[in-house]
Amino acid sequence: MRVHDFLTYWSINTPDRVCVEDGSTSFTYREVEQRSTRFAAALAGLGLRSGDRIALLSKNAAEWATLYYGAFKAGVVPVPLNFRLHPREWSYQLQDSGARAIFVGPEFVGGIDSIRDEVPIERFVSIIGQPDRWLSLQTLLDGAGDRTVAAAVDEDDDLYQMYTSGTTGRPKGAVITHKAALANLTQIRTFLPLYQGEGTLLVAPLFHAAAAVSLYWYIACGATVHVQPDFDPEKCLRLLADGSIASATFVPAMVQIIVGLPSAEQHTYPQLRNIIYGASPIGEKTLRKALDVFDCDFIQGYGQTECCSTLTFLGPDEHRRALAGEDRLLLSCGRPVVGTDVRITDSLGIDLPQGQVGEILARGPQVMRGYWNLPDATEATLADGWLHTGDAGYQDEEGYLYISDRVKDLIVSGAENIYPREIEEVIAKLPQVIDVAVIGVPHEKWGETVKAIVVQSGEAQLVADDVIDYCRTQLASFKVPRSVDFIDALPRNATGKVLKTTLREPFWQDHTRRVGG
Repeated sequence: MRVHDFLTYWSINTPDRVCVEDGSTSFTYREVEQRSTRFAAALAGLGLRSGDRIALLSKNAAEWATLYYGAFKAGVVPVPLNFRLHPREWSYQLQDSGARAIFVGPEFVGGIDSIRDEVPIERFVSIIGQPDRWLSLQTLLDGAGDRTVAAAVDEDDDLYQMYTSGTTGRPKGAVITHKAALANLTQIRTFLPLYQGEGTLLVAPLFHAAAAVSLYWYIACGATVHVQPDFDPEKCLRLLADGSIASATFVPAMVQIIVGLPSAEQHTYPQLRNIIYGASPIGEKTLRKALDVFDCDFIQGYGQTECCSTLTFLGPDEHRRALAGEDRLLLSCGRPVVGTDVRITDSLGIDLPQGQVGEILARGPQVMRGYWNLPDATEATLADGWLHTGDAGYQDEEGYLYISDRVKDLIVSGAENIYPREIEEVIAKLPQVIDVAVIGVPHEKWGETVKAIVVQSGEAQLVADDVIDYCRTQLASFKVPRSVDFIDALPRNATGKVLKTTLREPFWQDHTRRVGG
């Protein structure tokens, strides 16, 4: 079986049901099936073959269903790009993936044009309209007519390639197969039943693993998917209140904003059965208010790009237990999904006892095939058949998993993963800087924000705005430091490694959980 088989099934059995809508465009299951089939034929017409890569760069839109599922049918592998990145960062991922075509939303045409001469792209396609030197998606679809593609796609073939980063080196392309995604869909559906025809709300950007897999899950269940191009709290509230939504996916910061709206308590939400959140734990105050306002179940998911999207769930019962006095459970990310094993090990790979912090390792059918063209990194990350997550945590006597820190110094701000090394390399290019470390510091809404700690030469007169303004020219906005401290020297151990724990301690000393996300 393949991921797109679910779309075909529902297009036959409920052809006129709305599959996906974005507020301005709406497609039924029949229409998504037809458009994705045409897109698959259009890809073949462009000379693309099974295993070739294409890049997708757009804000959320109903057309994402056409692009994803059409690529799946053609055996072509989509490489979604984070639209918040700098064009220089897109350039690397396009070169590394070898993407032969790119499909771009109107907001990002200019950014791609600025790097057009340095990427291997053969076909530049605009999803809306037809700028100069660009092909039009609609023209491609019209030209495909009713042709079909007889691509031999099976469950062991690559489904998509998403880029994730480490604390050192370049971003890495995690390759997910149909088989892995199908396993994750089964794991999610086992824990979270969704009934055909129910409305779902998806706000997180579809270049993210969690959002993309949510889209596949919703379509696999025959649901109607409402997507938002940008997070609009008022519109979210209206959708939740009008009875069209049974399940919604947010990050905790979004929940906090929505329940804080003056009109939130003026409505009832009779059809809303659950709110799924991830990327960070939810605060007790926010949870209590949200439960009072929405009167629905809450579920937290934990995972990463390398395992499709989900390794563990913290379910409704645990949320109720937490509010009944077991507040420690709100710091947990739950227990493993079906078919998944979790271990906590020390630096030598030896299992640690309950309650002791070590690296979180996971094993399950949803784990990636590997990193694109990086055999050494793949071998290290999947050593002995276990996904080495880079997160540090522990399990309690009931098997609940708690994330207490990060092995890789990852910063999570909102739902965005930020890797300090990348920012440090940019700041180090300033001639006045002789040493730099980047850490995450707590933030009430976003979990963490970026702080740079800089050592400058004695003659230098840098101020915080100098560093921040320079970073804005080199990095995506969410990676730019929000604050900069200047000190005489960075603390280091005997081998010269910067002691980031020491740098973080003053900012996190009053927090039980030493990460914001």
